[in-house]
Amino acid sequence: MGVSDIGARLDRIHLLGGCLARTAYAAFAGLYLLGCLVAGPPFNPGSWLVLVAAVANAAAISGRRFAVWAVVAGSLSALTTLLFAMEPGTEAGSAVPSLFAEIGALLILLVRTAWKMPRRRLVPTALLLGAAILSTPLRWSALAAVLFTAPLGITVGLATGIGLYLRAMDARRARSLAAARRDERLELARDLHDFVAHHVTGIVVQAQAARFAARSGAAPPGPDELDDLFGGIEKAGTEALTSMRRMVGLLRDAQHVNAADGDARGADRRPVGDLARLRELVEGFDHPPAALVIAPDLGPLPPEVAASAHRVVQEALTNVRKHAADAASVRVTLARMGGEVEVAVRDDGRGRGRRLPSGGFGLTGLAERIGALGGRLHAGPRPDGGWEVVAVLPAGDR
Repeated sequence: MGVSDIGARLDRIHLLGGCLARTAYAAFAGLYLLGCLVAGPPFNPGSWLVLVAAVANAAAISGRRFAVWAVVAGSLSALTTLLFAMEPGTEAGSAVPSLFAEIGALLILLVRTAWKMPRRRLVPTALLLGAAILSTPLRWSALAAVLFTAPLGITVGLATGIGLYLRAMDARRARSLAAARRDERLELARDLHDFVAHHVTGIVVQAQAARFAARSGAAPPGPDELDDLFGGIEKAGTEALTSMRRMVGLLRDAQHVNAADGDARGADRRPVGDLARLRELVEGFDHPPAALVIAPDLGPLPPEVAASAHRVVQEALTNVRKHAADAASVRVTLARMGGEVEVAVRDDGRGRGRRLPSGGFGLTGLAERIGALGGRLHAGPRPDGGWEVVAVLPAGDR
């Protein structure tokens, strides 16, 4: 199961939890309003107020057309208050219990409005719901309005604040995800020069060799030599184009990321990762000690694959140091499986001990990088205990 699969499973769990919560709330509110309706005499003003409360509660648990439901519930509540205020002789005392359900539902609507409503509809809808809540005491008398408007104002302020706080948390997480993806794109952009330069340098060297042979007056190369020469140039050009396609595909939408540049603007240029630097990285990791095992038949790797393998190991070892202080050993393996290379980092920690704070977006950017190369990434607990991060990268033929 990859990182995207884990995210999809969590989304399903959250969706199921939300459905259960809405069902439980609907059952409780329905029983409560049914009791209010049965307790009072039929066809009295209180029956109408029970209906208004039922509409408000239906709006509170609404789904796709939440904005429409919020406007309908707020308008219906405000119009009901206006009608009762214009007819002071109307008996509304029997409807006091249903008023609690109505105000509670309107407060839930206010929280959802401040949290999820699009910005252009946020202010008018919130003002409508707030006015509907604050004006409910006018259904009885001006004295009731004086006594209860202030407490209701406090609840309206709390509901609005909760909704805005949740909205800010969602926006902050969205910016953090965008920043993680942007940082990964910036690193890929820095590596792109090295990848292309590696292949283009081979093309230039072979072209210079051909020109030198032509100018030196030596015997012209035979057909086999020319075929080898042009074959090498063709191979280097093809590899350069492949590397660019893989990375530029990920960089194309970088212009749509609205996160601020932040520290990435002054980041130090990191060298392209290769097997030698990978050995240095693993050897320098000694808390807990890490061992590197490279399969004898691994063979040479494309530069972008070697760099991505380096990033996988670097991120996994960083997470071990942060979250698995009780681990006794870490094993890093590189093995070839046909046309793919598996990079695995496994530890035997149980997650006890030191747990340093983390933004939680390192694997997000890494998964995007691996996906851009046509690979897949898995991070999760091992069946026999511990944690593992496994990346499978396409590496072509040996």
